[in-house]
Amino acid sequence: MSYVVEAPFVHPLGEDAGLIVRTPAIAPAYHNLLVANQERLSRWEPWACAPLTLPDTTSFLTGSARRWAEGHELPLAIVVRSIAGWELVGSCGLWLDDSRTSATIGYWIDAWYEGRGLVTRSARALLFQAFGAYRLARVEISTVAENVRSRAVAERLGFTYEGVRRQAISFPAGRCDQVIYGMLADEWLAEPASVAPAFASAR
Repeated sequence: MSYVVEAPFVHPLGEDAGLIVRTPAIAPAYHNLLVANQERLSRWEPWACAPLTLPDTTSFLTGSARRWAEGHELPLAIVVRSIAGWELVGSCGLWLDDSRTSATIGYWIDAWYEGRGLVTRSARALLFQAFGAYRLARVEISTVAENVRSRAVAERLGFTYEGVRRQAISFPAGRCDQVIYGMLADEWLAEPASVAPAFASAR
């Protein structure tokens, strides 16, 4: 299966990787990557427990692109350099609340690329956007309590553990606890502004 995508604009995450906006243009490669990782993602994401079809994936990407244009979401895909071009390896995003003063960060990565720092770099870029161009007051990361890798990303970036929502996430096999991490604008220790991404601001 091919994960290579055309990427006219890539925000660099170092020399080896970058971020692109998730749109329907990458639907075939994005769908292939989802299918390849569905079994492991279904441990942590209820949406991954349902059958995956290309039309559904395309519809999801279309909706994300629309919400980006409306200023409600920043939907991104993680790509790495390969001989064939930019290869899709994961996904991340920023979802703003109705007041557009706070947001939630989410992410997932292909199994082969776990442990290489790509998710941390991607989430850091999202924080630049959240507390920079978007001028948000708060950003949150939540995950299944047993998801050690996801929790490590939040802790590595300096998020504060704020508590647990008991049995808050529903899976076909039962319910799981959800842990919440938060960061406020004045807690974000930004690096030089020159490395901040140039994504469009929320309206």
